[in-house]
Amino acid sequence: MEAQKGDRLLMHGRTVGQHDRVAEVVEVLGDRGTPPYRVRFQDGHETIMSPGPDTVVRHEKPTGD
Repeated sequence: MEAQKGDRLLMHGRTVGQHDRVAEVVEVLGDRGTPPYRVRFQDGHETIMSPGPDTVVRHEKPTGD
């Protein structure tokens, strides 16, 4: 898994009724885009995490001129 600052992590719920969660990568702490990441959730909570196999990276496209 590789991510960059600004990318979004989509963590799928593991059980019925558990909603997906989205977090923004605010800092990459591993080498060359690898985990761990400092992430910020939509409610403002920040944590350091190494995402599991139930997580998908949504790469943010750079804005063009």
